[in-house]
Amino acid sequence: MRIGILSDTHGYMDDRILHHLADCDQIWHAGDIGALDVCGQLMDLKPLVAVHGNIDGQSIRAEYPEFQYFQVEGQNVLLTHIIGKPPSYTQKVRQRLAEHQVDILVGGHSHILKVVSDKPRNMLVLNPGAAGRHGFHKVRTILKLKIERTKISDLQAIELGKRASVV
Repeated sequence: MRIGILSDTHGYMDDRILHHLADCDQIWHAGDIGALDVCGQLMDLKPLVAVHGNIDGQSIRAEYPEFQYFQVEGQNVLLTHIIGKPPSYTQKVRQRLAEHQVDILVGGHSHILKVVSDKPRNMLVLNPGAAGRHGFHKVRTILKLKIERTKISDLQAIELGKRASVV
């Protein structure tokens, strides 16, 4: 299964994002969606798993929870917006890590693309950076990876262009 991962769209969607996610089987959005229309465009493309972020209003919070815990190809995934800086996770994330076996932890919020192995927890920690145009990041980014029978492969960090670029 090919997975596309993005975060911090802040209401912005462009053809580059959709182009890079077109070959995915599922899309994960790690919060700060910004507008329900963003989710609509993603769901028109592929199945979507999403969480709300700290900037998201009531309409998005009503549709998407703060945490999603699910399984893909035998991998247990925890998706949320604010995770902290690995291995110093937020209290809420630490609580969920104590409650669930997690193989892949995905967060956003920092606008910094990051892929880290938390070896003591045997867990891959992913932050796709920010796909939107609002924030301090200079380059918009997303992640893609493949999960097949518990094996993660083909991890790609994709640059979408400069933050201020308008398509």
